[in-house]
Amino acid sequence: MGEEAPPTPPATSLYVDGCPGCAIERKKEANKGIPYKEFFFVAVTTVASALPISSLFPFLYYMIEDLHVAKTEQDIGLYAGFLGASYFVGRFLASLFWGVAADRIGRKPIIIFSVFSVVIFNTLFGLSTKYWMAITTRLLLGALNGMLAPIKAYSIEICRPEHHALGLSIVSTAWGIGLVMGPSIGGYMARPAQQYPNMFSDKSIFGRFPYLLPCLCISLFAVVVLVSCIWLPETLHKHKNIDSEIEMSSDSITPQTEEVHGDKSLYKNWPLMSSIIAYCVFTLHDTAYSEILSLWTISDRKYGGLSFSSKEVGQLLAVAGAGLIVYQLLIYRTIHKFMGCVNSCRASSALTVPIIAAYPFMTHLYGYRLGLAIYFAAIVKGALGINILTGTSLLQNYAVPQSQRGAANGIAATAMSFFKAIGPAGAGALFSWAQKRQHAAFFPGDHMVFFILNFVQCIGLVLTFKPFLAVPDHYDLK
Repeated sequence: MGEEAPPTPPATSLYVDGCPGCAIERKKEANKGIPYKEFFFVAVTTVASALPISSLFPFLYYMIEDLHVAKTEQDIGLYAGFLGASYFVGRFLASLFWGVAADRIGRKPIIIFSVFSVVIFNTLFGLSTKYWMAITTRLLLGALNGMLAPIKAYSIEICRPEHHALGLSIVSTAWGIGLVMGPSIGGYMARPAQQYPNMFSDKSIFGRFPYLLPCLCISLFAVVVLVSCIWLPETLHKHKNIDSEIEMSSDSITPQTEEVHGDKSLYKNWPLMSSIIAYCVFTLHDTAYSEILSLWTISDRKYGGLSFSSKEVGQLLAVAGAGLIVYQLLIYRTIHKFMGCVNSCRASSALTVPIIAAYPFMTHLYGYRLGLAIYFAAIVKGALGINILTGTSLLQNYAVPQSQRGAANGIAATAMSFFKAIGPAGAGALFSWAQKRQHAAFFPGDHMVFFILNFVQCIGLVLTFKPFLAVPDHYDLK
């Protein structure tokens, strides 16, 4: 069976004039439908924030080569892992700050500043000519892009309880689309003087800075989104003691008479913390998977890879992204309604294991057989990831009242960023080590890489069961 929406407190007309949060509550009370316009803004701002995160993966291997920092070909994966991790190190250092700031000054200012940071630092990354510059710009991009915590809270606050799953799934899907379309842009537009010599010369700016074009395209999209953010409505209540003053509506998950606690209580909230821990393990797996998939597909077959070009990697990830869109629009809500958060997480986590285990055997395939196998695996893996990450995100947001959602999502983003920083660095080091033992008798390199990925996934699966995972008392999961 599925899950029932959290109980909605009885609505009254006690609103505070001039409060943007109360204005949103009035709007939700008057309009019980899906807020399509607000969801559209959530989607495009999330995509703009997510695009630069993984856009470097298809050309990361070549970028490390061009920066002349790796002494041997087998060391490229190690340096690529550190560069891929630098964004998440920055986000780990700053996510809690942005979450708390969103609870103090509002969601909208943080969202606007985050999109602005994408415009500046993503462009600077494309202009990097030294390894230290690439690391620094990615670190600053991660630290100043505080989008993730506020946008999750925002996606719930602009809609009624019956649409909460849809709101958070839009964030997850838009984030996933950004993480997939980013590599597509990177794969097709990196090194344009080599890929499209009839259009770009070696002496042009894109010949001198071979990785500027994909970064510039993403930054231009972010400029358009930045302008559209002007019309974003604020959702944070701007008056004191909202939980005792207002018993209104559709947005609160906890009873409105509940006293607003300080941030310390969040760490004692086991339903919140258990869902965050499970979420972090799954994001560790997901980030390591993305890094390894890009490195593995592009590496030579003599090292257990597929010898793909950056364009082929970008195409693979683009098709996987299109599959995510179709899945989100046509299938996800039915699965969520039927199975609920926890059961869909468990089933999806279990089904991920055989998908991951199949990857190293694809090196024996060629032509259309290889294409069918790897495209199918990438699409299914992405859809299962949507179920897992959206479900755990819902549990986090249902475990706290509105006044603590920014901080709660900030804690989640901080913890997640730590694991996401470990993911690329660890995956890069693991991949580099695996290439050096490709002909080992026990678990040769490529098999060992995917075995360790599955081991992490199984840990996440165990964490979705009692007694570890606790569900909020007011939320009925069956």
